[in-house]
Amino acid sequence: MHDFFAVILTTDFAYSVLRVTTPILFAALGALISNRAGIVNIGLEGIMLTSALMGVLISAYTGSAWVGLLGAALGGVLMAGMLAFFTLQFKTHLILGGIAINAFAAGGTIFVLYMLTGDKGTSSSLSSKVLPSIDIPLIKDIPVLGPIISGHHVLTYMSIIAALVVYYMLKRTPLGLQIRAVGENIHAAESVGIKVKKVQYIALLLSGLFASLGGAYMSMGYLSLFTRNMTAGRGWIALAAESMGRSTAVGTTVTSFLFGFAQALSNALQLLKIPAELISTVPYVATVLGLVFYSISVSRKANKLMNKPK
Repeated sequence: MHDFFAVILTTDFAYSVLRVTTPILFAALGALISNRAGIVNIGLEGIMLTSALMGVLISAYTGSAWVGLLGAALGGVLMAGMLAFFTLQFKTHLILGGIAINAFAAGGTIFVLYMLTGDKGTSSSLSSKVLPSIDIPLIKDIPVLGPIISGHHVLTYMSIIAALVVYYMLKRTPLGLQIRAVGENIHAAESVGIKVKKVQYIALLLSGLFASLGGAYMSMGYLSLFTRNMTAGRGWIALAAESMGRSTAVGTTVTSFLFGFAQALSNALQLLKIPAELISTVPYVATVLGLVFYSISVSRKANKLMNKPK
């Protein structure tokens, strides 16, 4: 037990929580936007995986990490646009459409990687670029706080800013109000002149944009290359974080950090003599337990409302 606390009660562990939360938070914010518009974006995993590969390929061939990031973002938006087109235009079942995107990305990324590099596992043969980390002036010199907050990847700071932007957008902007209106009652939104399909298109494209930033971080920050299925279920964890966060920006951000803590814990436990197979299950067990407790809480509240005397 002493060794356990010696591992997690350190600035390095707190630093790693911020680091591993970044892709989950980006994807969870994407899930939040689409869900508030009445669409569950099941394709987050596939969007992240596609963007991770696009970022590596474009940065390698252009020699610019920022151009690679732009390419990753465009790739994610394109995948989200494909999902939006088939589900909104052709009325494809939303869940099946998302699963198709995930399957297409899982196989398509390996195919493209093999065609360009001859390798089905990693992009190590490509000299891809990595986005920079930032040392924050003054804060970096503060004991304890500095090593935790300063020195992170630029996308980590962007994820925090993105959470604030999404909160403001949903609460204060006309687009945010329209997204919420569509998600709460489509027919009521139509009755006041809101173009429902247009709003849902925008919401899905924004969802793809945020998820793509999470994917880009995986291959241009968390690692410096693309590996097969490197998102490792983070898109699904993001969906759980958004659900547990009760479809609010604040709640989604908090639960994303909780899942990030679980992920960081699984990484930290590797320093102890615990079987690797057991350690690798920690983030997913935390996801399942979180959803169970959330479902119990929702059920209890629903029962109280039903049993409340009129």
